[in-house]
Amino acid sequence: MSASVLAHTMSTAFGAPLLDLDAIDLQRLPKNLLDNKICQAFRVVVLSKRNNRLIVATADPSDQQAGEKIKFATQMGVDWIIAEYDKLTKMVEAATASTAEAMDNIIGEEFEFDESSIEASAIDDNDAASSEVEDAPVVKFLHKMLLDAFSMRASDLHFEPYETNYRVRFRIDGELREIASPPVAIKDKLASRIKVISRMDISEKRVPQDGKMKLKIGPDRVIDFRVSTLPTLFGEKIVIRILDPSSARLGIEALGYEAEEKARLLDAVSRPYGMVLVTGPTGSGKTVSLYTCLNLLNKPGVNISTAEDPSEINMPGVNQVNVNEKAGLTFAAALKSFLRQDPDVIMVGEIRDLETADIAIKAAQTGHLVLSTLHTNDAPTTLTRMRNMGIAPFNIASSVILITAQRLARRLCPTCKVPADIPQETLVEAGFAEEDVDGSWTPYRPVGCSACNNGYKGRVGIYQVMPISEDIQRIILADGSALEIAKQAEREGVKSLRQSGLYKVKLGVTSLEEVLGCTNA
Repeated sequence: MSASVLAHTMSTAFGAPLLDLDAIDLQRLPKNLLDNKICQAFRVVVLSKRNNRLIVATADPSDQQAGEKIKFATQMGVDWIIAEYDKLTKMVEAATASTAEAMDNIIGEEFEFDESSIEASAIDDNDAASSEVEDAPVVKFLHKMLLDAFSMRASDLHFEPYETNYRVRFRIDGELREIASPPVAIKDKLASRIKVISRMDISEKRVPQDGKMKLKIGPDRVIDFRVSTLPTLFGEKIVIRILDPSSARLGIEALGYEAEEKARLLDAVSRPYGMVLVTGPTGSGKTVSLYTCLNLLNKPGVNISTAEDPSEINMPGVNQVNVNEKAGLTFAAALKSFLRQDPDVIMVGEIRDLETADIAIKAAQTGHLVLSTLHTNDAPTTLTRMRNMGIAPFNIASSVILITAQRLARRLCPTCKVPADIPQETLVEAGFAEEDVDGSWTPYRPVGCSACNNGYKGRVGIYQVMPISEDIQRIILADGSALEIAKQAEREGVKSLRQSGLYKVKLGVTSLEEVLGCTNA
C-alpha cells in the first residue's frame, strides 16, 4: 500500500483532515512549540497553534503515546492532521534541523539552573540515568513549574505520585491548589532531574533526602529553593520550598505587628541577654520573623551566629551554620562551638531536645541574646512544653524574656472585597466583646477578581506577643499550668491569637472565616 493510499485510509478511519505537505511553506511553520526529539521520535510536525491546542501533522493518529508525550511537553491539547509518511519524514528532518539551535537559545535565555557545583558522580554513568536526567520535556516542564510558582507568589511546590495519576500543587497564600496533572510515567525522570540539581543521591530512593538548588532568572536575579524528597507507595513525593531572601529585609512594619506588639518585641530584642522564642506551626512565618529581628541587630559591632537545618535565608554579616546530623554537627554541638566564638547574638533554628534547650538557656543566662523557635500552639503552652522537655522551672523563669506565637492569615484583596452581612450574635460568638459590635465598623468578605486568588492576595501575620513579667515568672516557679499563665497574660493586656485576628477583621484586613480557620477560641 502506497503512502498516499495509507494516508487516505487513515483520514477516513479516524475522521481527521488530510493535508498535502507539499503545499506547506516550511519557513512559515511555528517555531519552538515542540521539542525536536519528540518530533523526530514520533514523526510529527506542528503546523499551527489555536488557543490552547496544537494542530499536528502525523501519519499515525492512533499513536496514543505520541499524543500523551506532546500534551505533557507543551501543556496543550492536540488536534491531528493526516499527512503522507514519506513527505512527513522529509519535513520532520528539515524542520528539526532549522529549529534545533533556536530552541536551545530560547531555553538558555529564559532560565538556567546553577549546576556549576553539581559533582559528576551525582549522575549515574548508565544510559538510563542519563536519559532520565536530560530528558528535554521533563527539564522544560520542571523549569515551567518553578517559574510559574515564582510568578504566582507560591511558597511551596508539591510533586505527588499516585497509582494512576500524578499531580502538581502549589501553596499560594497558604492554600494548596492543583496546577497540573502530567502523565504518571514521568515521575521517576522528574525526581531524578530534581535530585541531580539539588545534589542528592540519584540512586537512593528508599529514604528521605534534603537538598537545595538555584534557578537563575535574568542576569542578576537568582531564586533559591529548598528540596525535600519522601518515599511513598507509588514513588517519591517531592516538596520544593521557595526561599525569598528579600522577605527578611521588608522591615518589621511589613509583618503585621500592631503598635503595642511591635514595641514589646523591639524592647526584647534590644536587651543584651535573655531568650526570645517564636512559636507556631510549619509555614507560619517563624523564620522570616527571626531574620527580621536579626536584620535589626545586624551591625558591625555585633557578632551574630545562627544554626539552622538548613539555612533558608542568606544574610551578609551573619555567621550561618547548617546543621549536619550525619556528620555529628547537631544543634547542641553548634551551640557549644558558638559559645567559644565570642558571640553577642545566637539564633537556633529550632529547640528539639533537652540538650539543645539546656545549652541555649545557659547561653541566655551568661550574657547572650538567644533567638529560637518551638512548635507549640500559643505563647503560654510554650512554657509548659519546655517544662515537659525536662527544663527546670527556675531556668525557664530566669532566661526567657518574651514569647511570640504567630499564624499567617490570607489578606483580603483590596480591589474586590465587599462588606459582609454578619449577625451581631455570630460576631460575639466568634470572640468580639459586645461593646465592640456597635456598628461603627464593617467586616468584609472575599469575592474574587483577576488580580487575586479567590478574593485573597498575600498574607498577614496574627501575633500573640507575651513578655515574661514578674507575675508570670512566679507562676512558672510554682510550676503553674498554661491556663494560669494565659489568664495572667490576659490581665497584663496580652491579646490571644484569636483576639489579635479579630482585630485584623475589624480593620478590614482579613475575613472572619479566615481568622476562625487559623485560631482557636
